[in-house]
Amino acid sequence: MALYDEKNLIGPKSFFQGRLHVNGSLRIEGRFEGPDLEVENLVIGRHGRVKTKIRAGSCIVEGVLIGSIDATVRVILTPTARILGDISTPELIIQNGVVFEGGCSIKAIGEKSTRQTLEQLYATDG
Repeated sequence: MALYDEKNLIGPKSFFQGRLHVNGSLRIEGRFEGPDLEVENLVIGRHGRVKTKIRAGSCIVEGVLIGSIDATVRVILTPTARILGDISTPELIIQNGVVFEGGCSIKAIGEKSTRQTLEQLYATDG
């Protein structure tokens, strides 16, 4: 099963502006701008240019993103990824060559607060 469905594509010469909520997967090879993008699985292709707040299950970034990613499963940043913004996910894979400026929060699914969990772990005897 592919991570994205070819039928849901913002093509290389396309531009979409606004709110977008996709049941399923989406690949962006063109441009997308808007207040938010909600999708199950997202691929921002090598030529994709995105400026938004992303909420997704999984996200692969190969292109340019200005905005944030809140992923419930994982985020993969490939060598051509260029990101300005924050990432929150339980699993983050960053390949060599990525340019990323922003904050990053990695915590297990269902974990209350990273700060609270770590302070509890520190306080307990080994």
